[in-house]
Amino acid sequence: MNTSGRRFIRYYSLGLLLYAVAIAVYVIATKANNVPEGVQGTAADPRTFMNTRQLADSEIYSAWRNWLFFIGYPWEWGVYVVLLFSGAAASFARWLRAKVPAAVWRFPLYVLSIAFVVFVAGLPWRIAAYLLSRGYGITTQPFWGWLRDKAVAFGVNGLATVAAAAAAVWLLQSGGRWWLKLWLLSVPFTLFLMVVQPVVIDPLIDKFSRLEDPALERDILELAARAGVPADRVYEVHMAGKTNALNAYVTGIGPTLRIVLWDTTLRKLNRDEVLQVMAHEIGHYARHHLEWSTAGAVGSSFALLWIGGRLLVWAHARWKKVWGIERLGDMAVVPVLLLLVSVLSFVTLPFANAVSRQAEHAADDFALRLIGSGKAAVTMNQKLAAATLDIVDPPLLVHVFRDNHPKDMERIHDADTYRP
Repeated sequence: MNTSGRRFIRYYSLGLLLYAVAIAVYVIATKANNVPEGVQGTAADPRTFMNTRQLADSEIYSAWRNWLFFIGYPWEWGVYVVLLFSGAAASFARWLRAKVPAAVWRFPLYVLSIAFVVFVAGLPWRIAAYLLSRGYGITTQPFWGWLRDKAVAFGVNGLATVAAAAAAVWLLQSGGRWWLKLWLLSVPFTLFLMVVQPVVIDPLIDKFSRLEDPALERDILELAARAGVPADRVYEVHMAGKTNALNAYVTGIGPTLRIVLWDTTLRKLNRDEVLQVMAHEIGHYARHHLEWSTAGAVGSSFALLWIGGRLLVWAHARWKKVWGIERLGDMAVVPVLLLLVSVLSFVTLPFANAVSRQAEHAADDFALRLIGSGKAAVTMNQKLAAATLDIVDPPLLVHVFRDNHPKDMERIHDADTYRP
């Protein structure tokens, strides 16, 4: 490791430490369930549907959870920084070239090794988040089952990373507008993933079956038919062995469209509340949010590749000697690509979440109109918030970077004041 590399790692480590302290101060100072005066005593006031213990737990749990979230990203970036600025990434690439002559094996081995190092380095934070959630009764899954799910997710993501990295490095070697060519390749791949995920990827982690209650399924399908959603069954995913949280969603495109309910939702909500949840998910389909989400993924990938391509060229010109990577087309550039993807993903979270919150608000409005009442929506949102110890009015940074749904306080207030 040269002097410049050591200095950069030292400065980054110091910056990460100061950042961790600053985030800790922020989440502690803003953890309280502050309720505006106009909301106090209404259905949106957490004191009306959470007991004293839940209120206290929600503050502590949310503070720790948010701190772990904000630390997780720069910690991951730090792993890439060490690999690059210590020269380890380039040295490992040279070693593999000497030991594994066939590129068809060498490249996947390199990418998966880098991904595995990052995965292992991030395990302490993931385990801390797991233990935190388990300690507050939200996660119920045994540790080894949780670890198995993480390993399966790593395998699926690893294969996708190998494919994407191979395409990127190959196009980098060809020169020209490599990022544009990579984007054109990513479009059909993105569409393919959205089609196959409900029927190929999701069942690798969770167990799905047809909704066991035929009467409830009939009611949900009638609700879907009223909204013009062409569904012929409702799926139940077995989550009670993993979590006490509640959820439901619509996924897939075309023939793989699925309406899905967690079994925890079925156990903890009454019939009217379940129908309210389903009306919300049906609203996503009726408002064409799935199609807009697909178009947004394609459009955002264009912008990110355009920006990322320029950052890659600049960073390589600035630090290639420190990294020991002379050519952009060298496989040792993969950690740089993964670092840029992670940084840009974090930086664009506020925009992505803002778009998502608009869609979720539209789905809430659709559900209220479809059901014709806000009564079940009030109690449903209260139970959702209590089940995961949510802060109903989260602090600004948390809301901007973490919330892809409107605030619980806003959702409950809108439902409580809804008049047909």
